[in-house]
Amino acid sequence: MRILWLCNIMLPAVAKQLGVEASNKEGWLSGLAETVLENGGQSGIELAVAAPMPENLTGSGEEILSGEVKREGKAALKFYGFYEKMTCPEKYDAALEGRMQKILADFKPDLVHCFGTEYPHTLAMSKVFEPKGGLLISIQGICTAYAEAYYANLPEKVIRSATLRDILKRDSLKKQREKFVLRGKQERAALELAGTIAGRTKFDEFYAKRWNPKARYATLHETLRPEFYEGVWSEENCIPHSIFVSQGDYPLKGLHYMLEALPLIEKQYPDVKLYVAGNSLLRQGSLLNRMKISAYGKYLQQLICRGNLEEKVVFLGRLSGEQMKEQYLKSNLFVCCSAIENSPNSLGEAMLLGVPCISADVGGISSVFEGGKDGFLYEGFKTPKNEFDNECDFYKTTEEFGKIIAKSIADDTIKMWSDAEKRKQFCENARNHARNNHDKERNYKEMQEIYAEMSRHI
Repeated sequence: MRILWLCNIMLPAVAKQLGVEASNKEGWLSGLAETVLENGGQSGIELAVAAPMPENLTGSGEEILSGEVKREGKAALKFYGFYEKMTCPEKYDAALEGRMQKILADFKPDLVHCFGTEYPHTLAMSKVFEPKGGLLISIQGICTAYAEAYYANLPEKVIRSATLRDILKRDSLKKQREKFVLRGKQERAALELAGTIAGRTKFDEFYAKRWNPKARYATLHETLRPEFYEGVWSEENCIPHSIFVSQGDYPLKGLHYMLEALPLIEKQYPDVKLYVAGNSLLRQGSLLNRMKISAYGKYLQQLICRGNLEEKVVFLGRLSGEQMKEQYLKSNLFVCCSAIENSPNSLGEAMLLGVPCISADVGGISSVFEGGKDGFLYEGFKTPKNEFDNECDFYKTTEEFGKIIAKSIADDTIKMWSDAEKRKQFCENARNHARNNHDKERNYKEMQEIYAEMSRHI
């Protein structure tokens, strides 16, 4: 059985062969691909991967780059690269359909497995591949729901504001949300064409069945990056009262909730410190650099100044998988403070390592993290505009509710640090839960079963 994976990024092995920098995002795909290739002979799977590549490799036209990653004593990995303007995922490029057809004509797959719905190439592939019964789309997030949660209880004046950087780049908060709305429309169009939709939470299952009731919904848990399956968090080796947040690049990730919670935590734990992975939005230094600050970055800066948090917040920059692992292990707490998530890899990674965790109860989180057993789960952002949240009784979208969320984070942090026995039990439970959810062999079998079922119906 010939199977083509359509991915959002190049696998690191492909990037290395081509001599370009590898992304540390979606590193879990490498582990899954390795498992497929190692077992390909037994399972009868012949795998190829396709992904967008830089313009200097593919050109900006219809050229398709193809090659193989040689693996000593093992099956080679065939790959394809195509041009796509990744900076504008909200704009559909019909020319992608021709590029997808060229890849299909060369590899002649029996099944196509698209990982993610957030880029136009998924919709393009969904349009041209036949039969639709052989098309599998794995949901990562739900852009439509993300659009509704995008402002994440920000004050109205912040939502309306725009810095010089935002004006010049046409990238205000309102523009950013509009892009998610457009991506959501493409996402829905792709899912409506799929024969099978794979997910792992009640949240993504809800949308899959709502948008495409004819498609088969299949459970497919994620296999995470290999480095996170080794190592265990220890209280003795962590920085006391340190909190780790995996990213805060845009409002959806809820860093502002965390910054509002920090002064409340500081009253109880004066030595508290927050570490944030990813590039700083604060843009300090030269005048030119400060002029590049976004409206959201400016608001984060205001929160830091208002709370006298200058010495309490550390932006770590972009981290590799190993660096992320190191930061998890030396943190006293991991917080998933997003306004919406499906099943964030960062939370899964923290759980795998046995790090104490607190998370917002939003989107699909409760399907992968059990509140009161794996850690503390607080009520996060809710909106009646989110179809999934229509099942809930409680809606608040105001700035005031943002402060309630911040207090919940602070209260749960204090509770976590004040009860060593409960904290120990949380860590053990979370680790066991994650080891089951992200079990490599189990997840590979799930995928095999999905492929086998699809092949029987095409």
